Amino acid sequence: MQASLDHISINVSSPEISFSFYRDLLCYLEYEIIKDEKDCLAARKKGTSDLWFKPTEGKHIFDGFHRKQTGMNHLAFHVSSKKEVDKFCDEFLEPRGIKTLYQTPKAFPEYETDYYAVYFEDPDRIKIEICFINSDRIM
Repeated sequence: MQASLDHISINVSSPEISFSFYRDLLCYLEYEIIKDEKDCLAARKKGTSDLWFKPTEGKHIFDGFHRKQTGMNHLAFHVSSKKEVDKFCDEFLEPRGIKTLYQTPKAFPEYETDYYAVYFEDPDRIKIEICFINSDRIM
């Protein structure tokens, strides 16, 4: 059976803050916002999985997300070059005062040849990566 990942759904603690963050991020990355309502934000880009964001139900909100817990560790978005990673930092992260993790952007040759990435967190501390990988398996 041939299959692919259709969508990812992420619960957020504060829709007002997180929807704004993801709307800006995904529009910058050229995703189309396909649903934008008080209780749901969804985005689509041809050839990739859809992303859905919904508010966490009150009884399920806890003291915070940590990527080292069981469950999702991070989201990674591939771009076409190292220059695009740097451009993202200059045009998206810096103007918004978003701090990067691990002294990035930088190369990660231990992951793969020509792997270059920046890491940062969303408002709920979910780690996000913008990366370039010079590989035939991507794009």
